Amino acid sequence: MPRVRRGAARTQSRRRILRAARGYWGTKSRHKQQAKVALWRAGQNAFRDRKRRRREFRRLWITRITAACRLRGTRYSRFINGLQRSGVLLNRKMLSQIAIEDPATFDRLVEMAEANTVAPAGDTKSPAA
Repeated sequence: MPRVRRGAARTQSRRRILRAARGYWGTKSRHKQQAKVALWRAGQNAFRDRKRRRREFRRLWITRITAACRLRGTRYSRFINGLQRSGVLLNRKMLSQIAIEDPATFDRLVEMAEANTVAPAGDTKSPAA
């Protein structure tokens, strides 16, 4: 039985990998095996960092909402709890945008949240107590 040398398939595979690794530094853009490893790692990092980016944006939005709440004399946790109790279905991204772009609406949201917040028994710092 004659052996198969895979000339065209091997060339296409190499070309596909090196084309994807274009712009990488050194042998990672020139040698098939190095490029293959680099692409695999890049894929892992991209997958992980897509999740990390969402996490970091959520942290940013919460920080912005916290700052806006402190300016109005309330705490983030009380604000979010009050909004949930009042049935407001805005996510943190939208709340952060409202806090930046429309302070009057955010003031109304804070008032609504404070009206629907139940003050704990020993809470001396809360304005609703």
